Amino acid sequence: MFQSTLLKRTMSLVVLSLLASAIIATLAFIVAGKTSTLQLEVENSLAQDAKYNEIFTANPELFESQEFRNYFFESSYATGHDYYLVNMNGDVLQCTSSEHRNMRANTTYEVLTQAYQFSYEDLNGMGFYIKELGFDGEILICRIPITIEDSNYYLFSLSNMDEYEGLISKYLNILSLSTLMAACAMLVPAYAFVSRMVLPLQKINEVAMEYGKGNFSIRADESHKGEIGELGQSFNFLADRLSKSISDLTAERNQLQDIFDVISDGIVVVNSKSVPVTTNKAIHQIFERAEKNNMFTERLQLIPFDDVWTDFEDCIASGETKTRQIDTRDYAYQCTIIPKFDSTDPTKVVGATGFFRDIFEEQKNERFRQDYVANISHELRTPLQTLRGLIEPLSDGMVKKESDRQRYYQIILNETMRLSRLIDDMLELSKLQSRTLAFKMFPFNINTLISNIEIRFKPIMKEAGIKFSVQNNYGELPTVMGNPDRVEQILVILLDNAKKYTPSGKSITIATDFIEAEKKVYISVVDTGQGIHEYDIGHIFDRFFKADRARGKKGSGLGLSIAKELLTYMGETITVNSKYEEGSTFTFTLSKAEVPDVWD
Repeated sequence: MFQSTLLKRTMSLVVLSLLASAIIATLAFIVAGKTSTLQLEVENSLAQDAKYNEIFTANPELFESQEFRNYFFESSYATGHDYYLVNMNGDVLQCTSSEHRNMRANTTYEVLTQAYQFSYEDLNGMGFYIKELGFDGEILICRIPITIEDSNYYLFSLSNMDEYEGLISKYLNILSLSTLMAACAMLVPAYAFVSRMVLPLQKINEVAMEYGKGNFSIRADESHKGEIGELGQSFNFLADRLSKSISDLTAERNQLQDIFDVISDGIVVVNSKSVPVTTNKAIHQIFERAEKNNMFTERLQLIPFDDVWTDFEDCIASGETKTRQIDTRDYAYQCTIIPKFDSTDPTKVVGATGFFRDIFEEQKNERFRQDYVANISHELRTPLQTLRGLIEPLSDGMVKKESDRQRYYQIILNETMRLSRLIDDMLELSKLQSRTLAFKMFPFNINTLISNIEIRFKPIMKEAGIKFSVQNNYGELPTVMGNPDRVEQILVILLDNAKKYTPSGKSITIATDFIEAEKKVYISVVDTGQGIHEYDIGHIFDRFFKADRARGKKGSGLGLSIAKELLTYMGETITVNSKYEEGSTFTFTLSKAEVPDVWD
């Protein structure tokens, strides 16, 4: 019923107020009413006994009549007093009948045995005294002098004050009952009044709770009059402003997050304890190349370098920017960590922001550029030096014999053609890589092309003492898609490369196969030559790369790069498998043509 704390407290306050008022009224009645009531009752009792005193003093003969005395003592109970006729020796001669007495016998005996010892106050010849009996209350004792046959007696009147206490208790019970009834009667209107005030507050509290959950669409009731309605208006105004502010902040945050995520550099924001609080998407990918050892903590899973986290801690401790470059054979990173200062206290560091850039490709490209320039210089310098060494003697007239001059001319022509081929290869490779070299793709007969290659290279291989053969593992190969001139160029490059590194007495084989499920023709050039080292095989398709420079093999080092780029242009692949001193196998793919007809 009372679910509201305010309603509970208000109703409790109402009840406690009524109870307090009842208690205060009771105490006031007890303190003031009891005294005044007892005083009034004492005065009434004294007045009654004083009246008897006056009568008996004026008419002493009345008490001399035994008949009167009997009548008096039999009817005295009606006054509420007990009367006792006592002689001067303290003997009771006659009294109110025992069945009509208002007081207990033991109390009466106790009082009468001490009656002559009390200090009475005088009231027109009558003495009175109030005796306290402890827990038994108080007794009013009145002493009226009586003369019977010239003998003196006392008529003692005993009246119990406990009866007045009972009367006061009844008054208190009536007061308490009336207070309780008043409290019950007040609860209903108090509950109705407080409910009208509490229920709107409960609704507004529910609205505030929804605001706390981020739901700003709900609105408080503004229809109530007075402060409750004004409070509802204030809450609605607050909701509108908060909703707009949060919407603006969310939009700005999303924009910043988009920018944050688009940045290719990895970003990590840490607090004052070097615990990551914000990251972007790039940071979870940038360290994929790095070794991930001893990743026992969450932060090492994020950035797998203890030195970097030490830089974070030093940056926060010193407030200085830290930079670090991590270089290995397989990866390279540039790390920059800047401190974050408190907006209210520029001297206090509250965290740090780390920026991480993968510079491996940049360094690789820079090394490649340097190697490219060095290789070009080397490849151009060799024929140019040869030409210079031949032309200078000829121009100086030092070559006298015609046969020597013709031999010099032939060498000059060969070196010039070699230089021309080198330049042509570099231009072709650059065009392939920049996709500016275009050639058509169409269905052609790969069987015919391989047969022509076999016829062309058999005498060359025989002259070199190399066993040469074609091995068709599938049979008649299907029509393939591609450019036959470029495929022939690829085969020539692979066969020339195999011939350079295969000594006399070894073998070179063109092996073919077709896998129907993949719709791919596989063409391999297999040699049993010197093979390729494991540490060279990953670079075999790089420009100007030569696996065995020490043996002085001729060539520009561009052939395999051109073959790979040609196949990439046609959407095909080339792979190499090799074991040093046992031979190598270069395999490339060609796709089966959807239209089996060969174009002329």
